[in-house]
Amino acid sequence: MAGASLLALLDDITALLDDVALMTKTAASKTAGVLGDDLAVNAEQVTGMRAERELPVVWAVAKGSMINKAIIVPIALLLSAFLPWAILPILMFGGLYLCFEGAEKIFASDHANTGKESLNSLSAKELITFEKNKIKGAIRTDFVLSIEIIVITLGTVANASLLNQFTVLALIAIVATVGVYGIVALIVKLDDAGLWLFKQGQQQQNNGYEKIGLILINSAPHLMKLLTVVGTVAMFLVGGGILSHSIDIIGEYLSEFNHFLTQFVVNVSWLASLTNTIMPILLNGLLGLVAGGLLFMIIPKIQNIFTRRA
Repeated sequence: MAGASLLALLDDITALLDDVALMTKTAASKTAGVLGDDLAVNAEQVTGMRAERELPVVWAVAKGSMINKAIIVPIALLLSAFLPWAILPILMFGGLYLCFEGAEKIFASDHANTGKESLNSLSAKELITFEKNKIKGAIRTDFVLSIEIIVITLGTVANASLLNQFTVLALIAIVATVGVYGIVALIVKLDDAGLWLFKQGQQQQNNGYEKIGLILINSAPHLMKLLTVVGTVAMFLVGGGILSHSIDIIGEYLSEFNHFLTQFVVNVSWLASLTNTIMPILLNGLLGLVAGGLLFMIIPKIQNIFTRRA
């Protein structure tokens, strides 16, 4: 009797694990796009640091990301159970924040570049302050992106039991954090890896190592610049995508406009398919750019009003 009960328990556990694995796989596929944007944004956020501080900064942001998700997961489950209507406004606020931050990176780029150029001239205390601000900014951005990842995941397991929902959300949170920041760490240390290979090649008189090392060293600065652009664009894409999916009237207008454009190339099947795939992404990015630009103009004026009153 005891053996039969044990076998039944193991069968239940196996079924539970199978369900969790299937739902986790589905959630991972649906959040893949956001994870790609998350990678680009966070890699861009932690660039510009001194070489010896790159990995500590990535580690600090990764710990902050885990804390973010540890806060978001239980709150998301509670909201889904008791206040499901609150999820949409929170998502919209996060989308607007991403749009604003992207606009700030574009329109305040001169100020940002000045800060980077004078980094070597900063005192030890100023460098610590700069690093802390960089980490705080990266964790804030990660918080918004983590909300979207968790909410998308929650949507895929909405009909599952509470235990399954929590397990899948926890797994996605861990995999997303380890995967994203593991790759970010590799990216920021790409030039160091190239230098190590180059030196090994010289010591061992191995031209292959030397060539690979030089390629990594020379490509690292270009990759960082590319990530800066991709990370900023990703903010508009994610932010605009959240707004277009959250506000029905905007989503309808964008859908109709995309359908209108597709009609011009409807006779060319592959071009129509390409247009139908790319145009929604471009329109989301344009929406994010417009929303971010408006916020960038409005928010400083509101801040000035409150400053004067104070």
